[in-house]
Amino acid sequence: MSSRTSYALGAVALVVIAVIVVLVVRWNSDSGPSVRDDGYGPVHDPGVHALLDSDGAIVLGKLDAAKTIDLYEDPLCPACGSLEHLYGQEIAHKIDEGKLAVRYRLVNFLDSNSGSKDYSSRAVAASECVADYGDGPVYSKFHELLFTTEQPGENGGDLSNDKLSALAEQAGAPDDVAQCISKGQRVDSARNHAEAALTALKAALGGKRVQTPTVVDGTKEIDVNNEEWVAQVAG
Repeated sequence: MSSRTSYALGAVALVVIAVIVVLVVRWNSDSGPSVRDDGYGPVHDPGVHALLDSDGAIVLGKLDAAKTIDLYEDPLCPACGSLEHLYGQEIAHKIDEGKLAVRYRLVNFLDSNSGSKDYSSRAVAASECVADYGDGPVYSKFHELLFTTEQPGENGGDLSNDKLSALAEQAGAPDDVAQCISKGQRVDSARNHAEAALTALKAALGGKRVQTPTVVDGTKEIDVNNEEWVAQVAG
């Protein structure tokens, strides 16, 4: 084979490879929704508070937030992780702007799908320990870690209390919060709160199949498959 033919075949091969790369990139960009407000991160504003209600609901927002929505999640739920990945930063931005507050209602019906058989309950308890500290940016960062980069998969290993404690410290929580988690101080109450959240979720769905994540604005269930839902809810 002549060198000229070799060069021609090589050029054709490079063109084919370039076309394949372009198609793959285009396919990936068109295959699903993009991350909203990518690069914003968790809540920044120190004026944002985390409030742990007596029923276990965790409210994240400014005291004068224009609107509060309810977000039902299980810490082991993959779809909840996807929701946080796609919309968590946009939600954080709206919270910082005072346009939105989120009432997190955490459930634990995936306990049996975890390696320890109680991961969801322990993660709910850890969330309550962090929320009770009251610092909005710290809770927001912890929630982000819990549902994205550090979320375990179903039917596999999960995070120990010590690991959950380390995540809280990574988010900026003080030592007493870390000890609350590592010692499992809120696990029993978290189970009761998770049951209360599940009851509230069933009521909110009015007999429809219970699933997470579910977002409720007042009495209206929000379609989280609509990419503009956060912007529309925040107004």
